Amino acid sequence: MGKIRAPYYRIVVADSHTKRDGRVIEEIGKYHPTEEPSFIEVDSARAQYWLGVGAQPTEQVAAILKLTGDWGIFQGDKNAVSTVRTKESKVDFVADEKKKPVLKPKAAAPAPKVEAPAKASVDTPVEAPEADIAPAVEGLNDADAAKVEAVSDAAEVKADDATEADAEAASADKA
Repeated sequence: MGKIRAPYYRIVVADSHTKRDGRVIEEIGKYHPTEEPSFIEVDSARAQYWLGVGAQPTEQVAAILKLTGDWGIFQGDKNAVSTVRTKESKVDFVADEKKKPVLKPKAAAPAPKVEAPAKASVDTPVEAPEADIAPAVEGLNDADAAKVEAVSDAAEVKADDATEADAEAASADKA
């Protein structure tokens, strides 16, 4: 099995009178030597059965059975264990939080504009302009965000001046 420079082997049980690549009785394992660490998989119960009924492993298969501990169990060693190294599971990818992401986040949809009443009374609180601007500021870079903040501060000062003027006009009407 496999191809040039990429060998893959099957561990099989075959009659000794058949051809090397001929008919097999049973496949009991796999061996992929080019992986790091080598991939070795043996059906231990079937290997023990075939060794018990008299199957003779080749030198290469005997070496693999010694690694998996099956040969030691067959010989009667109760403490035989597998010494096959297994591949470590892949570590999940975690993006570096310190670096700037490549994709820019989508800006939030603009909030629907609410029409202001024709004339605001003195008792009615004025909505802060920052509440409308805040979602738009989040998607901007630092320079643009600073410009938006400066504009919103200027608008806030004008709004404060307008409310003071309305309050003075209301107090002049009452007097």
